[in-house]
Amino acid sequence: MSTTKPAPSARETELLELAYEYSLTHGLADLSLRPLAAAIGSSPRVLLFLFGSKDGLIRALLARARSDELDLLRRITDRYDEPPGLDVIARELWTWLAAEERRPLMKLWVEAYGRSLVAPDGPWTDFARSTVDDWLELLKTAQTGSGTPQTQQARRTAVLAVLRGALLDLLATGDVKRTTAAVNEYLAH
Repeated sequence: MSTTKPAPSARETELLELAYEYSLTHGLADLSLRPLAAAIGSSPRVLLFLFGSKDGLIRALLARARSDELDLLRRITDRYDEPPGLDVIARELWTWLAAEERRPLMKLWVEAYGRSLVAPDGPWTDFARSTVDDWLELLKTAQTGSGTPQTQQARRTAVLAVLRGALLDLLATGDVKRTTAAVNEYLAH
């Protein structure tokens, strides 16, 4: 007997996409099935049937958000035949993160990241850890130069911390010019 979940139906995929768009605007922390179902043309019963529970739906939405993130990482690395260097990738990442059209996704990411830290046993389980691992792996594949494995890892970690910190600042203030200057200043050294 197989334990793998069957491929989602067309309706499940459609409702997940609609719920994802809804969550980009409304967030996930206070997600209520009735308003969500009404907004996407479904019913709470159908959502529960398709996703098993509200937590199952949240897990599916987080997986959907993570797939956007992983798709970005793949697109960036696919542009280069050889590792472009940490600073080049970090600047490309910042451009992507800071784009106005990404604000809803970035707010959702911050919400999920924070919830993963304070509610580690819920549907948010391992979201923060997974996203850190994903980004560090991308930065590692882009990294060139010398240094011990420890110093290279420290540099990747510092770049990730600067990007995350600048993103939080940008989301709080909307000041693209200042946060971009800060990222560029850090990467210049």
